[in-house]
Amino acid sequence: MNKMTKSSRNWIGLAALSLGVFMALLDVTIVNVALPTMVRDFNESFNNVQWVLNAYSLVLGVTLLIVSKIGDMYGLKRIFVLSLAVFVLASAVNGMAPNLLVLDIGRGVQALGGAGMNALAMALVAVSFKGSKRGVALGILGSVIGLSSASGPLVGGYLVAQFGWRSIFYVNIPIGVIAIILTMIYVDEVPDLSRNHKIDFAGMALSAGSLFALIYGLILKESHLNWSWTSPQMLGWFGAAVLLFVLFIVVESKLKQPMVNLEMFKNPHFVGTVIVALALGAGIYSYNTYLTALMQNYMGYSALQAGVRQLTISIWSLILGPLTGYLGNRYSKKWMISGSLFLGGIGFLMLANAMTVKVSFAELWPGMILMGITNGLVNPLLNSTGMEGVAVSEMGMASGLINVFRQIGVTLGIVSLGLVQNNVYEKYLTAHFDQINMPKAAATGIHKALVSAGPFSGHNIAFSTRLSQMPFGHAVQQTVWQAYANGTRAVTLTSAGIVVIGAICAAIFMRNRRASTEELD
Repeated sequence: MNKMTKSSRNWIGLAALSLGVFMALLDVTIVNVALPTMVRDFNESFNNVQWVLNAYSLVLGVTLLIVSKIGDMYGLKRIFVLSLAVFVLASAVNGMAPNLLVLDIGRGVQALGGAGMNALAMALVAVSFKGSKRGVALGILGSVIGLSSASGPLVGGYLVAQFGWRSIFYVNIPIGVIAIILTMIYVDEVPDLSRNHKIDFAGMALSAGSLFALIYGLILKESHLNWSWTSPQMLGWFGAAVLLFVLFIVVESKLKQPMVNLEMFKNPHFVGTVIVALALGAGIYSYNTYLTALMQNYMGYSALQAGVRQLTISIWSLILGPLTGYLGNRYSKKWMISGSLFLGGIGFLMLANAMTVKVSFAELWPGMILMGITNGLVNPLLNSTGMEGVAVSEMGMASGLINVFRQIGVTLGIVSLGLVQNNVYEKYLTAHFDQINMPKAAATGIHKALVSAGPFSGHNIAFSTRLSQMPFGHAVQQTVWQAYANGTRAVTLTSAGIVVIGAICAAIFMRNRRASTEELD
């Protein structure tokens, strides 16, 4: 087989791996726009239906590290293909789900497949490509990751509007089958250099337990924003997460063949990489949820219309992703990542300045462009620089750790930003509601309903037909709008702070590394 043929195989293999990653990450966000339709179809409460989203996020976060280690031990390609098959079969079950319970279980199984696709694709690309081509290939994969995470509202909005919510699962079947066939033909198996390692059952159980307690605790906090961080429920789950994590560190430090090589975290460069992944998830990806809610709930856009406008963010992943490999080979990845995150901070400040009751898309798009450029540059560079200096036998785990920190960042960001928005929203309503000229009994009842509904759903109450016909309806609506605008501005400033902290940590911890001998052609 000549070099040109080998090169062509690798690029087709990259396309197959990218398809898998695109599906897996798209399914994290695509379901958001389908939840209202599911509420009606299943005749369930929104909180119950939200577990369609939570089940996927929970299982994905818990199993990423485990699947990464299994891939290192038994073959990255073999486990990737198996994960694709699981994902496709679960998608078929989800599309046919007769009730919410079946759909929740199917989403959990689907996330198990998604974890393998997310964790192992980056490692397979890193092993398949050498030298300067590796940076370009990882850049392309990074652009797919960024694009899939940001385009969920657009793709989901179109599919739900045209074909119903079940189509968001059925569409995975033909794409997944194509990805399986292409992967089997064009992706070479990585030597299972860890095949003689014993399975670290204790490490797997402790890591899964710790991540479960952390992510489930965050999900509960998101559902009960009125709970304090020091409530018994929160202390119980987060205390369990810390305890299991400490036990995990103790166990792993004593094993000759641990699930996670803790020596990786003695490397400041790798520590900087996972901190940036955390900041990217918490600052940018989680913010998309609040931007979507602003556009749909308060600016009046449909899911599809909001998705089209969010192309202002997601299109940059498609444009910049392939270029980052070339740029990363010529310039410092460390300073490109740090500078891009600072640029994102500026974009968030521009968005915060636009958050008024008269906000329009014309005021939002400049900040959204900077946000998209940050994502389009940082995500691909993060994949590339995170794999530098990592042994082939540990690439699956390194990839898994980067994905775990990104995923935890998303979950932590959504909860934390929600707390910020809810707190500012409630304070503004409480401070200004008594200034509205309306009967005291009505004021008390409406205020209680608005606070109970929260920022996302308060719009439905304030702009309901009944309240709009009241003589004081317009004043109530303006107060709610201003409360929401203030809360969203606070959320935006918080995201700005997160990405700026990420930029500072990148500058402090990350190193300008050169390719090792085994990375070169």
